[in-house]
Amino acid sequence: MSSVEQIFRCRECGFCCHGETTVSLDDDDIRRLVDFLKMPLAEINKRYLRQSGKVTQMKIVDGHCIFYDEGCTIHPGKPWRCRQWPLHPAILKDENNFRTIRESCPGISKIITYADFCRIMADLPEDDY
Repeated sequence: MSSVEQIFRCRECGFCCHGETTVSLDDDDIRRLVDFLKMPLAEINKRYLRQSGKVTQMKIVDGHCIFYDEGCTIHPGKPWRCRQWPLHPAILKDENNFRTIRESCPGISKIITYADFCRIMADLPEDDY
């Protein structure tokens, strides 16, 4: 079991995919979507993305990410911010953040202590989460 799996294993439950907000995409995210969906960028932009000024985001449909349908339909090609969640730096800054996120995410170990969680996170290369 990897260190990440000691603290988190995505259950693809979709809890983090729901809401009226979405993540911003960088150029690598967009390339990953093009590669994963095997569609031209213009088609992806039209069907799945929205522009807010200079920021590109995934559309929201019926209160959730457009790519959510009983789970993430682009899981292998999802954006880096989705890949990072819930192992976000804010979870390490405050134990209350840790507790709140742990309660809302079924993928975070319910038995790990905040101190152990922080210790394991500190030892992980950023590419591991």
